[in-house]
Amino acid sequence: MRIAHAGAAGAKSRVQVTRTGPSTQRSGGQLSPAQISPRNTILRGDCIKLMRELPERSVDIVFADPPYNLQLENALSRPDQSRVDAVDDDWDKFASFHDYDSFTRDWLSAARRLMKPEATIFVIGSYHNIFRVGAIMQDLGFWILNDIVWRKANPMPNFRGRRFTNAHETLIWAARSAEAKGYTFNYEALKAGNEDCQVRSDWFLPICTGAERLKDTAGRKTHPTQKPESLLSRILVSTTRPGDLVLDPFFGTGTTGAAAKRLGRSFLGIEREEAYIRAAEERIRAVEPLPEAAVAELPAKRSEPRIPFSALVEAGLIAPGAVLSDDKRRHRAVVRADGAIAINDIIGSIHKVGALVQGLPACNGWTFWHHEQHGRLEPIDAHRAAFRKEMRGAALA
Repeated sequence: MRIAHAGAAGAKSRVQVTRTGPSTQRSGGQLSPAQISPRNTILRGDCIKLMRELPERSVDIVFADPPYNLQLENALSRPDQSRVDAVDDDWDKFASFHDYDSFTRDWLSAARRLMKPEATIFVIGSYHNIFRVGAIMQDLGFWILNDIVWRKANPMPNFRGRRFTNAHETLIWAARSAEAKGYTFNYEALKAGNEDCQVRSDWFLPICTGAERLKDTAGRKTHPTQKPESLLSRILVSTTRPGDLVLDPFFGTGTTGAAAKRLGRSFLGIEREEAYIRAAEERIRAVEPLPEAAVAELPAKRSEPRIPFSALVEAGLIAPGAVLSDDKRRHRAVVRADGAIAINDIIGSIHKVGALVQGLPACNGWTFWHHEQHGRLEPIDAHRAAFRKEMRGAALA
């Protein structure tokens, strides 16, 4: 991997990049060289200008941690009068809300132009800016999928005691448009890693502290708002695939790049502060990618070939005349030779009959009905999984 950057003036002509090979559009077809953005690279300069020079529809996901416009007018002090290391850098200062909104609209428009049709974007912020950002995103045509609350395990206290402690930040996750249906969401993998429960939209994670927090030789924070790598890792694991390109237009000290490299993704960072770029380069060079097996994509059930219940009957995995029951053995149905099931005069699919006996409008028959083998009840979905495995083996033979 080569990380290179250019000055704000003439950035496009001076930047040197290494590409990891052409990416493919999920909607089909190869991207031409003119449509391929640089990979594993940090560009130095103004993010709006540089994004406008990059090829359109060339990135798979955007993570943006823009200035929050905190409007801090005076230094913050603790009760013991020691000074709080707050965000007072020039890049977070705007003359008015109007100026901040104009800046937000410009960078979001430039980022949207770079997103593939099925790409998504995460924008993180606090109460100072996230509501303004969300309204502008909707005005520009983004389609909001979730707002995610990052609940901080160890937030900074409110020293003046005049407000609630600011213990969370908000992320907006949005598709490029309302028509974008093919975006990545690794539902099965997330559920498998969460005790088979759906992952919620409130994430309890610590802020960046300890050895992860980058500091200069004097022990001062290299960047005042460095995000924890656990936050970026969760985003990338949830909504990207190995090899995807993530754009971070406010790259800072490279948390996005470090997480991407570790997880087998590619990154493109844009940053204007030379000190942050140097810290990011050093940090990312030290990252060791995880083994391929640790980041391999888990096939989504929706993408697997459809298997009708009759195929299991025809294959002899469940014989005609076999009895199916729910896991509590309250309902019993007989398997017919045509793949339907019957309870007395009620005949229908595994889904229809399962719904009828429960008095529900719908039912997933694959998980409701069980088949007894060797004295144990197993969901018939286990037979479907075995059948799919046989099919894959036959295809490879």
